Amino acid sequence: MGIGTEILFVLMLGLLVLGPKQLHTLLGRVARAKAQFEEASRSFKSQLGAEFDAAHHEGKTETSHELVGDQ
Repeated sequence: MGIGTEILFVLMLGLLVLGPKQLHTLLGRVARAKAQFEEASRSFKSQLGAEFDAAHHEGKTETSHELVGDQ
C-alpha cells in the first residue's frame, strides 16, 4: 500500500466511525494542531540559530582579543 492509499483508508474508516460532521471537526483540529506545531518548530529553530550565532560571535570576539593581547 502506498502512503496515499493508507491516508485514504484512514479517512474512509474515520468517516464510517465518526460520521461526516465529526470527521470534519476532527480534521480541522488536527490541521490547527499541525500549524501550531510548525510555528513552534520554526520559533525554536530561529531562537536556537540566534543563540548559536551569538555564541559563535562571542567566541570570535574572545579569540580576536586573545590575538591582540598576544601581540
